Amino acid sequence: MNQDLSQVSAGQQQRALWLSTFAFTTCFAVWMIFSIIGIQIKQQLGLNDTQFGLLIATPVLTGSVSRVFLGIWSDQFGGRKVMVLVMLCGAVATWMLTYAQTYTQFLLAALGVGIAGSSFSVGVAYVSKWFPAEKQGTALGIFGAGNI
Repeated sequence: MNQDLSQVSAGQQQRALWLSTFAFTTCFAVWMIFSIIGIQIKQQLGLNDTQFGLLIATPVLTGSVSRVFLGIWSDQFGGRKVMVLVMLCGAVATWMLTYAQTYTQFLLAALGVGIAGSSFSVGVAYVSKWFPAEKQGTALGIFGAGNI
């Protein structure tokens, strides 16, 4: 967003905040999906504890590492574009989970699911540009509540 904040209405700010918070909440749910389906996958594939731990850790690690790059891209290309990319990657990875049958396939899907975890840094960069400094704390607090 390259507009002067004096040209931004409160309605535009609120729309950007709430849509970003919804997008972050959705991405966070995708990022944590293995906490819901992990035990079933472990039993289905007969995974040992090490394999299971790696599977569960993969999305968290991918999300943590990709936050750096996607945060930079948010500054360069705009948060809206990058958030759409993050959500598309998360959607494709989630779709891949429906077809995964082997440990390797689940690991590859987990790598993609991890991209959804980077939505926090993308959203923070995007939301903060919509608000003046004296309102950013409140806006970012609301946005951060998306990881419920």
